[in-house]
Amino acid sequence: MKHQQKALKVKSDIPFFTIMVIIGGTYVFLILAMVMADLTYTTPGHIFRVFKDEQIQYAIRLSMITCTASMVLSLLVAVPIGYLMARYNFWGKRLLDAVLDIPIVLPPLVIGLSLLILFQTPAGQFIEEHVRITYTVYSVIIAQFMVACAFAVRTMHVTFQQINTRQEQVALTLGCSKGQAFRYVVLPQAKKGMLTAASLAWARALGEFGPILIFSGATRMRTEVLPTTVFLEMSVGNIEAAVAVSLIMIMAGFAVLIVLRYFGAERR
Repeated sequence: MKHQQKALKVKSDIPFFTIMVIIGGTYVFLILAMVMADLTYTTPGHIFRVFKDEQIQYAIRLSMITCTASMVLSLLVAVPIGYLMARYNFWGKRLLDAVLDIPIVLPPLVIGLSLLILFQTPAGQFIEEHVRITYTVYSVIIAQFMVACAFAVRTMHVTFQQINTRQEQVALTLGCSKGQAFRYVVLPQAKKGMLTAASLAWARALGEFGPILIFSGATRMRTEVLPTTVFLEMSVGNIEAAVAVSLIMIMAGFAVLIVLRYFGAERR
């Protein structure tokens, strides 16, 4: 009797899982179909030729440098904000939570325009007199950081919410200061979340285009990163080069995500 009930239950679950697999599989198929379409549009030889282009090499180097800088800055900001938002209640917390999501919900072009206007204010002009920001590599990093950091903050907020406070409280009762408890108890438990936040920030920075176009421009061999390279190549009708650069971005982003998540899984 029990075996019959179990068989009936398994059979009744088949439609549920079938619907779930179809819906989820459709999205996965669409992602893979886009990548395959890019692969069929170009050839390995063309990708290698693109790699030899001095301008493309510069864009790759600048993308790697700026994305890494944006990732580090994002983590430096996301860890304290995420911790404070997860652990403490204070006046205006809900308002601050909404403010932190503004870079996520705003159109990228608006963020770039807002940054450009910010550095036209008296305070921004004062900074520009001492360190040139707009239309330089610094502006690329700032533009990437403004968007990438929002995703890192949200990730760290959830990470610290999931960490039990009991061990931290025990450390405090044993004589640790708040900073020591955070460093030796909380941070080790947040490593996986930090790796996830880092991978999201890096990948988000790699794909950023709108703010960079407005705030940094798309100058060859100066502020050209991979997304702006795709734009520049398409603007002159060189679709094959644009597709090849797109594949480079896909491979780079995929490799970083796999490596970071592999090491994150190893440390669980």
